Amino acid sequence: MPYFTSSAEWYEQSALLLKARPTTARIVTKYSIIKRKESKDRVRKSATSDPAGDASATAPHADKAPAPATPRAALTLKTYDPASGVCLKYQTSKAQEVGRLVASLEKLARSMAALPDVAEDIAMPDAPPTDQNTGTNTPNPDAAKPAPTAGGGGGGGGKKKKKGKK
Repeated sequence: MPYFTSSAEWYEQSALLLKARPTTARIVTKYSIIKRKESKDRVRKSATSDPAGDASATAPHADKAPAPATPRAALTLKTYDPASGVCLKYQTSKAQEVGRLVASLEKLARSMAALPDVAEDIAMPDAPPTDQNTGTNTPNPDAAKPAPTAGGGGGGGGKKKKKGKK
């Protein structure tokens, strides 16, 4: 059972496995919160502090007990095929990567559900601009005119913000 070091590598291998065996292969996701253990120094400091209520302990400059560390979360992805015995694993604790991987699971699941692949939306730089309101191509007569210069006074004439009532 190999652990992959990059999410791209896990994704490629999982896609190949799911294309080869779409009816038996499965993807399992597990999101867990990892609790951090307190270090021995923190435990000793809290045990050696005077519980009787020393006057120096209530002073504002006295050391306070450190706040507990925030727990880390981990996402584990496993692609498993019981027919062939192949198991591919990847684990991450990076928040941005977790979001990307969860979003990419849709593409992998489409082959499992026998749905056709969705063509990626690629922007065409040579395409004429589209009208945002109707979605149709309309010619832009202002495109042939040169852009105004800095002294041309072409300021932004947008709407002004309305002040709220008090």
